[in-house]
Amino acid sequence: MLKFTELKITGYSDRIYARPGETIKFMVSCEGLKSYRADIVRLIHGDTNPAGPGFKERVVKTPVSRRYQGRKQVIHEGSHALIPNALEALQSFSVQTMIWPTTPGKGGQGIVSRYSAREGAGFALEIDETGALALRLGAGSRKALVVSTGRKLLERRWYFVAASFDAKTRRASVVQEPLAPVPAVRDGGSASRTVTGARAAAPGHPLVIAGIERGTSKGRVLVGSHYNGKIDSPRLASRALTRAEMEALKEDVPSQLEDAVVGAWDFSADIPSDRITDLSPNRLDGKVINLPARAMTGWNWTGEIMDWRADPRQWGAIHFHDDDVYDAGWEVDFELTVPERMKSGLYAARIRSGSHEDYIPFAVGPKPGKEAKFAFLLPTGSYMAYANHHMGVDGAGTELQSGCLSLLYPQDLFLNEHREYGCALYDVHSDGSGVCYSSRLRPILNMRPKYQSILGGFAGSSLWQFNADTHITDWLEAKGHAYDVITDEELHDRGLELLAPYRAVMTGSHPEYWSTDMWDAMDAYKGRGGRLIYMGGNGFYWRIAYHAELPGVIEVRRNENGIRSWPAQPGEYYHSFTGEYGGLWLYQGRPPQTAVGTGFSAQGFDISSYYRRKPDSFKAKVAFVFKGIGRDEKIGDFGLIGGGAAGLELDRAAPELGTPPNSYVLATSEDHTDIYLLVPEEFLESEPGFGGQECPRVRADMVFFETPNGGAVFSTSSIAWAGSLSHNDYRNNVSRITNNVLKRFLDPRPF
Repeated sequence: MLKFTELKITGYSDRIYARPGETIKFMVSCEGLKSYRADIVRLIHGDTNPAGPGFKERVVKTPVSRRYQGRKQVIHEGSHALIPNALEALQSFSVQTMIWPTTPGKGGQGIVSRYSAREGAGFALEIDETGALALRLGAGSRKALVVSTGRKLLERRWYFVAASFDAKTRRASVVQEPLAPVPAVRDGGSASRTVTGARAAAPGHPLVIAGIERGTSKGRVLVGSHYNGKIDSPRLASRALTRAEMEALKEDVPSQLEDAVVGAWDFSADIPSDRITDLSPNRLDGKVINLPARAMTGWNWTGEIMDWRADPRQWGAIHFHDDDVYDAGWEVDFELTVPERMKSGLYAARIRSGSHEDYIPFAVGPKPGKEAKFAFLLPTGSYMAYANHHMGVDGAGTELQSGCLSLLYPQDLFLNEHREYGCALYDVHSDGSGVCYSSRLRPILNMRPKYQSILGGFAGSSLWQFNADTHITDWLEAKGHAYDVITDEELHDRGLELLAPYRAVMTGSHPEYWSTDMWDAMDAYKGRGGRLIYMGGNGFYWRIAYHAELPGVIEVRRNENGIRSWPAQPGEYYHSFTGEYGGLWLYQGRPPQTAVGTGFSAQGFDISSYYRRKPDSFKAKVAFVFKGIGRDEKIGDFGLIGGGAAGLELDRAAPELGTPPNSYVLATSEDHTDIYLLVPEEFLESEPGFGGQECPRVRADMVFFETPNGGAVFSTSSIAWAGSLSHNDYRNNVSRITNNVLKRFLDPRPF
């Protein structure tokens, strides 16, 4: 019987890669543990399956190695905007905005507030516990004064909402108006009454949008009562405006109201940043916290324009979520300055206390000028896309996809209980909207050695992403290949400069997420004679964007088609970070076949299969690939991932999609089960016969082709390929083919 240990120690680092002389900071949280020991280890093989080589690590002596005091650190989830304490002490005021609430039934959500419950002062325009719009006013030590419309807001409908308070007349009012009223639907209304003892001013406190202040901790403003949904065009005035004046203030600040307007925030300005801009003369600019979604369609979007850059004012909404997380914000526990002689490779800070442990992985690159001839490109963009996913507990179709019951591991159970650790790009927020941003500045508990995934079938290891890629590092070590480890994030930042020193580059098992800069750099590398070994499946699939100002965060917009756990909404197909059109690279005019000869065709998560050689494999040009391989051998009818080398996700050659005409299709997988199904972008109409037993497009094609200036590409086209490398003590045809290709790719002779 499996025995799971509850997670009581977790951590993360401020960077995912470093070079000698650079420093990495590590943040750790302990639950009920007084102390822990930290060591730096070189990670070689993370798969604990007894049928394989077993778990392998090597302790590296560094000043980090010692015991540390344990402490609990907290993640404050939920996005909001803060305008710092630069506001006048308002006695009378008006506040208004457009909202598109997504969970009004949750109640208790701040929309625009400057409120201190402790002091009993300030105001909060909010959704009350009944789901109606309300104005909350502080009343000193007395219970807060509340004026509510009493009309429940409906989900995903635009409303104009406003409130005002006149300190002289003591009149408080609220207005809730649907922008598109529906007959017989009573979701609008207003209320007004005289209140006594209200303290509308809350000097010393920030204005909060999409929440209510709950105090401070270590210099950080704590916010609760988070709002779910869109907010557009918030306005704040220093007196109680008339309804006509409120109407005039919806879009711009008219000259006759300039003296009264305290702040008029335009969320369509500075969309690619974390700043929010005030249009008023006061320039009370603010900042969004925990990265709510931007470039979201606003109340005035007409549907005639799809690119937010063409008319940003139609994208003046920010979608806030009560479970957004960007930076966990933990304090630093220890630091590592990478030693000058530390060999390039995959490492981790191993933190242990008794039977409790965690690993915080990072890559060490080579010292400049000391590069090897060959590099392993760690697909960190894809790791971030899957970071802390909840597919095992939230994914309704996971067991149908794998044909077996899901086995949840300690990390899965912990993440289900601790939603504050954030979501993956495969999750939806608590309000049902898709998660389009993912950050590495938090503990990523499924980016760990020893971790088993819910994906990967029942025949062997269930490895996915990071831990599956340790099959490759283990094989490289076992075969004695000198290699460097580089990362997606470096490739995005440095481009061709990063790849230029290498004669050959090898991908991981699932390099699915690529930015434009990454793609262009790899294209340039191949064009100048670089050689690429594509060791996976479903690669070069989704276009992502990295934030230009904030480190460690990526964005995806799941547009139009493809294997999607959620769809981007109309008008929200363009990245907020870069303005680029999102979705599949296929729909950017860059099918994966143009990059590596093959592209995603099918997925299935039960049993992996094998390859058979095709006629092209017997041609003289590619004889080096099959040196030592028999004519009729089944290639990879073994392995740790599903029992074969062709499994999980498969790519096929397709000349109509851009497979180069000089390509050799060397081998093709066969006999996949009907759990393997054609991906949706491969067909136009639903019909029978898309399973592995009937559809000829459900396959993985092994492909080789030459590129200019002596370059070349070799593609295995299967995620499971790497799981077969270690079979029979690395003496097998998958290992031999991979070794043949790598040795030949390192040989500078033309093909």
